[in-house]
Amino acid sequence: MSKPQNAPGDVRSKGLVDYLNDENVRAVLYQIIAIGLIVLAGWYLVSNTLYNLEQQNISTGYGFLDLEASFEISETMIDYSAQSSYATALMVGLLNTVKVSLLGIILCTIIGTIFGIARLSSNWIVRKLATVYVETFRNIPVLLQLFFWYALIPGAFPHPRDALEPIPGVLLTSRGMYMPVPEPDAAYTLMAIAAVIACAVIYLVKKWAKKRQDATGQPFPMFLAGLGIFVGFVLLAYLVGGAPTELSMPALKGFNIRGGYNISPEFMAVLIGLTVYTSTYVAEVVRSGIQAVPNGQWEAADSLGIRRSVALRKVILPQSMRVAIPPLTNQYLNLTKNSSLAVAVGYPDLVSVSNTTMNQTGQAIEAISIFMSIYLGLSLLTSLFMNWFNKKMALVER
Repeated sequence: MSKPQNAPGDVRSKGLVDYLNDENVRAVLYQIIAIGLIVLAGWYLVSNTLYNLEQQNISTGYGFLDLEASFEISETMIDYSAQSSYATALMVGLLNTVKVSLLGIILCTIIGTIFGIARLSSNWIVRKLATVYVETFRNIPVLLQLFFWYALIPGAFPHPRDALEPIPGVLLTSRGMYMPVPEPDAAYTLMAIAAVIACAVIYLVKKWAKKRQDATGQPFPMFLAGLGIFVGFVLLAYLVGGAPTELSMPALKGFNIRGGYNISPEFMAVLIGLTVYTSTYVAEVVRSGIQAVPNGQWEAADSLGIRRSVALRKVILPQSMRVAIPPLTNQYLNLTKNSSLAVAVGYPDLVSVSNTTMNQTGQAIEAISIFMSIYLGLSLLTSLFMNWFNKKMALVER
């Protein structure tokens, strides 16, 4: 007997060929295969690496971080000596990297904004000088610029015995710049706490001022009020802490200068090189952001009698930021990653300390994984903050 035919509307059971012809099924299948191949490749690399390390009697793991480092670091922001652990040494390198990166980001933003605006100046000389600056330093590799500044700075200043003193207490030598700093005191910790509290108060006052202006239309002098709150809180904490006045003054003792705070030639070379190089790209970002604002905004400001400088600051630049923030994020990330080139001029950043750690312990894979993870974390934090700022600056549709 022949099998009865399926009636119209009956659902046939799908075979394997029917499933493979389904686009959704194939898409899931391809992803499963791709993930499987990635896992298989990772397993092969890890197992093969562990086997080769075992054959060469090289230990694995991160236990070396608790061992004594046994090497000195020229610049530290925390207490460190050769008896400290490798973990402390890597923390010193991380803080040095963060220090030069943060200062570089701030300075390149200021300098880049100035030159970006100058490139659109109606003054021919200003415009051409800004163009020369941007086109010159943007097209020289950053590593060569680090070498240039590192060769220039020590050679431009005399030996410590013949130190220049442009300002009383500030000494310029071939070994860096020395300046007086306050002696450690509990009052300065109290001032730091007061500064944090002042920032919180300023934030609350700013929110109140915005609500007040929305309700009454009357502006509030937020800049002067914020400045007064910050200075007042910090000054009050300084007075409560006893108003210490002792300073550590730099002075020549023996063959070198002791006391004060030293800004080394290596740090200055890295900071100047990264700042100058990145500021050229920031200048182009700022210039393109300003040019993206419609000319009607300039004309509207002119028709209201607003000066060009005020219109630029309060009308044009806030609108240009909505265009400039994403590419600015890329430049900040590039500066942070380019700071790894500091090892070329002897600045003890994270890469430099990690290289010394690798040479002494033989834990190359572990050390490299540590500073790769740290750079990844720094980049993600920078992106997270800039994405938040970008959303804050975006237009809100009603």
